[in-house]
Amino acid sequence: MPAGGVKRPEKQNRSENVQRSELTKPYEERMAKTVSVLESDFETIRVGRANPRVLDKLSVNYYGTPTPLAQVGNITVPEARMLQISPWESNMLKEIEKAIQASDLGLNPTNDGKVIRLTFPELTEERRKQLAKDVKKKAEDAKVAVRNVRRDAVDAFKKAQKKGDVTEDDLKQLETETQNLTDKYVGELDKRVDAKTKEIMTV
Repeated sequence: MPAGGVKRPEKQNRSENVQRSELTKPYEERMAKTVSVLESDFETIRVGRANPRVLDKLSVNYYGTPTPLAQVGNITVPEARMLQISPWESNMLKEIEKAIQASDLGLNPTNDGKVIRLTFPELTEERRKQLAKDVKKKAEDAKVAVRNVRRDAVDAFKKAQKKGDVTEDDLKQLETETQNLTDKYVGELDKRVDAKTKEIMTV
């Protein structure tokens, strides 16, 4: 309560909350983007079951232009451990085959002249453990990114306070809210790691 025992008007409190929210919003968006990027990255990790998303990062040479594989053909999952790629144009079969062979997927494409099939072998326990380690490392890097956003936010708020744009009380509130956001998104990253690790280790 302010000096003199005068209760701050509720409307003013709401206004200040909105103002702080506007200040923290860009940093929260950056934290949320970090989680989103990690999720997309996780989806491209091959875990033994056929998942079209593992092909997301592949580009093929389409008349001299690198083009996402998904834009030159139809990708389906005819069996639990198989992907089938049906190119819109038959002359793209060789280009798709070359792109897969040159990738780090570790899959051997079979080309029957009409479609390309990719069979996903069972992962060994050793490979599963290595993938789980890779997932954890990616998440740790993402946590560092989230904490860097927190640092950027606090630095910006301190500069604003020195310029007189926010009060000392506002600065303390902003630091607390930024820390709460950091804890929230680090927790989200932990959830993603737990889910992906479980997926990888499930035989």
